[in-house]
Order: sequence, then structure tokens, then C-alpha cells
Amino acid sequence: MNRGNRVLQEQGGVRALAHRGVAHTDVRRTFSECALSPVLLLFRSPPRLSAHRASQLQLSDLLLLLPGELSPKVVKMAYRGTIKASANFNANADAEAMHKAMHKGLGADEDAIVQLVTGRCNAQRQQIKATYKTLFGKDLISDLKGKLHGHSETLIVALMTPPVTYDVEALHHAIKGAGTTDKVLIEILASRSCQQVRDIVAAYKAEYDHNLEDDVSGDTSGHYKRLLVILLQANRQTVVQQELIESDAQTLFKAGEKKFGTDEQTFVTILGNRSAEHLRRVFDAYMKLSGFQIEETIKRETSGTLKELLLAVVKCARSVPAYLAETLYKSMKGVGTDDDTLIRVMVSRSEMDMLDIRAEFRRMFACSLHSMVKGDTGGNYQKALLLLCGGDDK
Repeated sequence: MNRGNRVLQEQGGVRALAHRGVAHTDVRRTFSECALSPVLLLFRSPPRLSAHRASQLQLSDLLLLLPGELSPKVVKMAYRGTIKASANFNANADAEAMHKAMHKGLGADEDAIVQLVTGRCNAQRQQIKATYKTLFGKDLISDLKGKLHGHSETLIVALMTPPVTYDVEALHHAIKGAGTTDKVLIEILASRSCQQVRDIVAAYKAEYDHNLEDDVSGDTSGHYKRLLVILLQANRQTVVQQELIESDAQTLFKAGEKKFGTDEQTFVTILGNRSAEHLRRVFDAYMKLSGFQIEETIKRETSGTLKELLLAVVKCARSVPAYLAETLYKSMKGVGTDDDTLIRVMVSRSEMDMLDIRAEFRRMFACSLHSMVKGDTGGNYQKALLLLCGGDDK
């Protein structure tokens, strides 16, 4: 394949290799040992990939399957997470080590638990959990909850939870708790890919026998609800519609700055449906047309939860890692720490794009993520967070 026919695209911090000559490319996923590191399969006529062949893929591999080729080309990609699979993984040995760490006298060897859990990827942790029950006839999560306390317990249990299940539980708690925790709905639904949202919707139905859309709709209202519902459809366009860039910018300008009052529906429809790359070009055109960044207009023309959701969608279209870096900063700045948000972002991105989040954090703020976490937390809770961070960017 001619190198000129390859183009590296970035969408939401996930890099994908595209081929300009393949129209209507069908994108499928297979997963290597760590489920959070998707290997993208791009092909027009999908060939079959054996389970054995899939198991041989490394975390950083990307397969590019082109028409007429019998076998995939493997292109090495830079892995952007900080937590990786243990090379010499042994589920039995790890389950026994966890059991020993939790039965050390009257307490638990928290340091050993932290080192082991953060030294394994999520898929390996699921094997440890299953092996633990086989060996000892007990549930590992229940034992962890009985031995750990406070933020350390919350963090370790989160790390032991499958990624989709973790998002599902966070959304369910946000909706069904005392009042709706809008920041959780906004963060998860604005920052996850369409495939991740589809997985979340299916897992939510399986776990709670409820439709996530119905539960969200029953707890929200107005244009805020409409945009959440659009995001839950997970049908965001994937292409740049060159002919619509200028008209979208003009439509947004007429719906906000140029109008007495605001046509919120226009913002909801365009921002909720266009691809990230298309929106970035619309934002540039909007700036030239109006003299304002789109974020400035949203802050002036909308309010409340709709404003927060629109801003999150815009920021994620620009850069998911930058949005999450800002989210982490806000969770720690000032007096007190929003530990729930800190844990949620650090856990959910540790095998995805934590390196990119760290880089954006250092670019945007006067300190590194590592140093801010270190100054805002303590004990084994701090130790675990710093291991998820994976290093300091001084």
C-alpha cells in the first residue's frame, strides 16, 4: 500500500489509520488481552480472524485489512495508556497473593494489594477475580470491601470492575441516587465513543432491566434532556461534510449571537450529530464569521446543565484528553477534593489515553498531574493514583 494513501486521524484521543481509497469502510473491533485497548479492523469485505490469530495481537497493534488481501497488515501503534498487561501473568499466583494480603493479621497488606492490582490490566484482574472464587470459594470484591476503607476501597474496587460495568454503575448511581448527578452524565456521555455508548446502553439494560434512555429522560428535562438522548443514540456522523461547514457556522451564529433569545435546538442538533473533525472545522469557521470562540457564545447564550453539556461536547470534539485533563484539575483545585471524579477519570482512562491526558494537563496548567495528585491525596490512596498516573511531567 502506498504510504501516501495512509492518513493518521485523531478522534477523541484515539488514533486510527484510515485508507483514502476505501469507501464506506466497515470498522470492527477485536480485543487483545486488555479489553480497553481496542484493535481496529478496517475492511470492505470482512475476512474471518481466528481466535488464535486475535490472541497473538499485542496491545499496540492495529490491523489494516484491505480489499483483496488475504491476511491483515499489522501496524505498530503507540500505546497511550499507563497500565499494561503483566508479561508473566499467573492468575493462580495472583489470587493466592491477594488472599494472603487480605489475611495479614487483623488488617490487610494494602501496599501489596495496590502494587498487584495496578500492575495488571483490567482483563487480567477479571481472571484473578474468577480464580479467587475457584480457589477460596469467596467473592474477591466482597473481601476487598471488608478489608479496605475509604477512598482506597473505592479506587481498588473500581479497578477490579470491568470498564463498561464501571460506567454503567456510575450512570445508574447518578440517576437513581438522591437527585441527579449531572456532572457524571455529562462527563461519560460527552467523552465516550459511539461504540462505548452502545456497549453502555446494552450493559445497562442487561444489568437493570431498564432502558438507559428512559431513565435519563425521566430524570432530566428540556434541551438538556434532548441532547443527552441524542448522545445515547450513538449515531454521530463519522465524516466531514465539507459543503456544510460554512452553513453550519452561519446557522449557529444566527441561532445565538445574531438572534434575540437563543434557538437552543439548533445548537443541540448540530453539536450532537456532526463528527468531531467536522465540528472542529465548523468552530474555526464560526470564529472567522463571528469573532468569537463557540465556547464564548455557549456561555453567553445558554445556562445551567444545558450549557455544561454543550461545553463538554465542544471540548470533547476539540480533544477528549484536554477535556478530561481539565476535569481532573477541577476535581482537585481549591479547598477539598472531588474524589469521585478523580477516581472515575483516573481509572477509566488508565488503559486508554492517560499519557495524552498528562501531556494536556501539563500544557494547560502550571503543574503536572502527578504533582497535583501528590499534593492533594495521601497514603495508599495516593500511591495507587500515582501508579495510574504513570510518571511525572516536570
